[in-house]
Amino acid sequence: MHWLLYIGILSGTFFVMEAITWLTHKFVMHGFLWSLHQDHHQPQPGFFEKNDAFFIIFAIPSFLCILFGSLDKIYWLQAIGFGIMAYGVAYFLIHDVIIHQRFKWFSRSNNTYIRAIRWAHKMHHRHLDKQDGESFGMLYVHKKYWAKVRRDKKLLENKR
Repeated sequence: MHWLLYIGILSGTFFVMEAITWLTHKFVMHGFLWSLHQDHHQPQPGFFEKNDAFFIIFAIPSFLCILFGSLDKIYWLQAIGFGIMAYGVAYFLIHDVIIHQRFKWFSRSNNTYIRAIRWAHKMHHRHLDKQDGESFGMLYVHKKYWAKVRRDKKLLENKR
């Protein structure tokens, strides 16, 4: 029965990470650490970005929670670490693979969720500086982006 609690903690952590990501993106990445995030909005030549440092920044608490949770048999702490890690994997797949296609593993999708998240991210990236941003989350898509994608899909279907 304890494993259900740990799965709940892992899942809860995963969902809380979306709020943490939103807050971090808006107030840290578009705030005092803009110098690390700027090259993501104003791309430079090369595969790696300074922005990739945020992968390490987010991986550290995950690693420490898993490590100390394992060593001290504090399994709820370990579950938090795995929840952070699961969110990191989802973030990587959505942001780097599907949205920016830094890795050419998948082609563009007609899936409504994928199209809505890509549109929301496109609206975020239309701002080249740290002010006046929008859509700072990653997995949650605001209803205005869903509505736009659904309208476009309906228009396309009506043209056929």
